[in-house]
This record gives sequence, C-alpha cells and structure tokens, in this order.
Amino acid sequence: MSEHSSHRDAAFERRLKKRYAAERRFKTAGLVAILFSVLVLAFLLVTMTMNGLGGFQRAELAVKVDFRETTLTGDPSILALPTAMQTLEAQGLPKVINFYAQQSLGEDGAEELGGSAWRDAGEAIIDDPSILTREVTLHLPASNKLASAFSGDGQMDLQPLAQRLEAEGKLTKNFDLGFLARSDATDPQEVGIWGALKGSILTMIVTLAFAFPIGVLAALYLEEYAPRNRWTDLIEVSINNLAAVPSIIFGLLGLAVFLWIFPNYRSAPLIGGLTLALMTMPVIVISGRNAIKAVPPSIRDGALAIGASPIQVVFHHVLPLALPGILTGTIIGMARALGETAPLLMIGMRAFVATPPDDFTSPATVLPVQIFLWSDEIDRGFVERTSAAIIVLLLFLLVMNGLAIYLRNRFEKKW
Repeated sequence: MSEHSSHRDAAFERRLKKRYAAERRFKTAGLVAILFSVLVLAFLLVTMTMNGLGGFQRAELAVKVDFRETTLTGDPSILALPTAMQTLEAQGLPKVINFYAQQSLGEDGAEELGGSAWRDAGEAIIDDPSILTREVTLHLPASNKLASAFSGDGQMDLQPLAQRLEAEGKLTKNFDLGFLARSDATDPQEVGIWGALKGSILTMIVTLAFAFPIGVLAALYLEEYAPRNRWTDLIEVSINNLAAVPSIIFGLLGLAVFLWIFPNYRSAPLIGGLTLALMTMPVIVISGRNAIKAVPPSIRDGALAIGASPIQVVFHHVLPLALPGILTGTIIGMARALGETAPLLMIGMRAFVATPPDDFTSPATVLPVQIFLWSDEIDRGFVERTSAAIIVLLLFLLVMNGLAIYLRNRFEKKW
C-alpha cells in the first residue's frame, strides 16, 4: 500500500511540475509578446519622430530690410482690415523685398527667394506695424530648389550658392511655426497642415453628432424595448455584419446617397462626417448594448420598486451607469474614423484645398488624405512634411482619445 502510494505521489509531483512549467512558459510567452509590442511601438514612434522633426523646419534666407527708406505706410487701422495684404502689395512690398534681397544675398541669392516670401514679410508687418519704423532682419523662405541643395539632395548646381549663404549665416533651417497655420500648397516650403486639421475637426464633429445619439438610442431600443422575434434577430445580425464591412463600401454608399441628396457639397466635412457616421454607428450600437447588459438587474428592480416609470429607469439609472462602456466603444469607433482614407477619397475629399474650410459645407480635406497625397509626391521636401503631418495626426488622436477617456472616467460609477 505504501509503495503504491509513493508511486502515485511521484506521478502527481511530475504532473504538478509539468503544470508549473507550462505556466512559466505561458508567462514567458506573454512577457515576450508584450516586450515585442512595446519595441515595435517604440521603433515606430522613434522613426516617425526622427523623420518628422525635419518636417517642422524649413530653409530660410536672412534678408536685412530698412523700412525707414521705403514708402510703405503702416496705419494700424488699415493693417487690421482683411485687405491688409492687398494694401501692402499695392504699396510695392514685393519690389521692396526683392530689392533688399539683392543687397543682402546678391542677385543669384535673391533669385532663390521663395515666390511668396513677400507674403511672410507682409504677415510680419501686420503682426507688428512698428517694424516699418526701423531696420529688421527677416527670415524668409528659400526656394524649394535651394532648400534641396541645402539638404544635399540633388540640385548640384545650387550647392555652391547654398554653401556660400550658409557660411555667411544667411541660409539656415529654422522651426516653421507656419506649418501649423498654413494650408496645402504646391511648394513643400509653403505647405501647412492647418487646413487638413480643421477639416478633420469639422468632420469628426459631424460624425460624433450623428453617430453617437443614433447609436445610443438604437442600443437602448434593442436592449430595453424591442420584442424578441426573427425581425429583431435579423437586425442584430445586420448590425454585427455592418461593423465588419470594409470602409470603402461606406464610401460608395456616401457617394450614391449623400452626394445625390447634396450634390453641391462634394468634399465638404458634412458629407465626410455623414459617411464616417455610418461606419462608426455599428460599433457604438454593439458596445452600447454590451454596456447596457452589464448593468445589474437589481438597479432596474430597485428603481421600479420606488415608483420610477420604465422610461425613467432607462434614462435616469441604466443609461448613466452604461455610459462609460458606451464611451469606450465611441472612442474605438471615432479613432477608426479619424484614420480612414478610402471612404473620403470616394466622396471627393482629395481635392487641392489651399484655404481652410469656413464651415461644414466648405470644400475641405482631412489629415489622412493629406498625408496620402503628400506621400505620393516625388519631391523629397514632401517626405519630411508627410512625417510631420503623421505626428500631428497622432497627437490629434491622443488629444481626442484623452478627452473621451476623461469623460468616460468622469461619468463612471461603481456599484
């Protein structure tokens, strides 16, 4: 009996050791998976940051201008008008900038001044009219060819000029704050991200305004009021299938329906937001139903017991408790919508938009589409701008998700 018992104990110990070894292997595999994910994410962020830092800079030429010797006038009341730039142009600001550029940089250097450099000078005057009473050094954008030569990428014939100007301290790479304030352009020295960023904000507002209330109400109806029959089952299956439909299908739907209803609003944030709302709504409905199911039945029973009506139970007790889970699904859906390109390409939001949209019906583009268009450019200057735009998109995503997480935690209740 003792021999059989010892044999059984030995077998048990071996099985126990195997289970412990399997558990250690599982923990090790999980740790390796996490470390690998962190390394890949760190590699992506570091690579994108290193490539994108150059996109926030541009090659600029230092031009010394003595505005006291010019005929330019700086009446603050005139410079405060929307037509201030046209007024400065009529007073001869482009010729003034070209004259002092030749004196500061030489004729060959002045020829490589950016075509809209005088506009940068005009913006400096509008921001501070007092510079018209003194001598100042303006840092104006260089031409794309000179910028390429300065970076050592092609344009071999301009490299001696770039080296000379750099040695004189007149050609430098500076942080381009205007990249965050300008819109699209044909010259990588003049492009900006504000137009696409504003288009993304307007599009996301439309998406949230339509997808969130409709999705939440649909989830409440299906979970609290809808009868259990074959039609309800068909609706549930359809919603689950819609959540897995490729995004380009929603683009085709937006092209066929929304542009047919609003033919004059092609490439507008209104149409883009409605299209993305269709894509986001199934995710909100599914997560909303799961969150509503997670509310304990005792909450409903207790509310009914103290005299609350069924609709009061739903909107005063069930919905507030389910809201954190609903917001989690909304975060996932909105994050997916923010990065979508295919459906927006289908409805025409890939147009060249040189000015930021004024409202929800103005022509616009969005950050993912802008990144796609810049990545397709041959000019190397757009490569750095593309990486910088990706960083802006990631930051916008983090801010949007951070706000949603704050709201989720703000409304979260424990029971």
